[in-house]
Amino acid sequence: MATIPSLPSRDDMLRVARSTTDITGQLLDTAGNLTRIAINTFDPRDGSGAEVLRVLRETTAELAEASASPQAQEAFYRIVDTLTRLGTSGAPLAVHPVSEPVRALLTALGDSLLPVLDAVEPAVEEFTNALGDLVEASSPLLPAAAGAAAGALLALTPVLRAAADVLRESSPELSRIAEALTDALAPLMPLQVALAERASTAGAGVVRAALPPLADLTEAAAATTKAARPVLVAGEELLVSALEQLQPMLLGAAARAGGLARATAVRVSAAVSPAGDRGIVVAVAPA
Repeated sequence: MATIPSLPSRDDMLRVARSTTDITGQLLDTAGNLTRIAINTFDPRDGSGAEVLRVLRETTAELAEASASPQAQEAFYRIVDTLTRLGTSGAPLAVHPVSEPVRALLTALGDSLLPVLDAVEPAVEEFTNALGDLVEASSPLLPAAAGAAAGALLALTPVLRAAADVLRESSPELSRIAEALTDALAPLMPLQVALAERASTAGAGVVRAALPPLADLTEAAAATTKAARPVLVAGEELLVSALEQLQPMLLGAAARAGGLARATAVRVSAAVSPAGDRGIVVAVAPA
């Protein structure tokens, strides 16, 4: 198996960090030059630009006062430190030899997926429209679903906190478990790699042997489906006709069931109502 090249040394990382800091300093110098140019541009002459200069001076004074605070200085230091870390960790990865096959893989995936995406775009668009209609139609149920989800989250919160406390208290035991698993699995890794290579070789052979019969079977199934297409269409028409004939019966049965449920509810309500409300008797016959 090919070995992974080593990462850049600490000196290379420090050099990238210094370069990032120098670039940041150059950007700040450029910003200062632009500020001086703007001040020279709005220099008042014969009373023109006095209001603009006053507003600019006030704004500059406020910015200077705000930037001089310890909080702002700490924030600036954190920004520079973050940029330095990003440059230190990202630059070696960008020039690392492993990045070349990754870019080749992404290019191959893009070239392979573009025709597929073009082919399925109409179906995806239609599915998206139908899904949007479904969500819009089911919008009255969304508040109830949100309430149920909020209740479930509130019920799970104590369980998660208890589990976090247990894991925090069991940190030594977890470390022992991790070390035991590492010691047990480390000797098996070379064996697993060898078995994976053998399995990939055998699997490739099986796929090569199975593809021609599978192609023949697919062609035969396609020919059979094409020949049986009239029968399938006729069966679908019979099924749709049967559903259309059953629709009035199902609607009538649903209406009768609804009337019976309403009558039962009224009778149950009258039975459990207080004794003082017996002056009116309501009888509902099922529809």
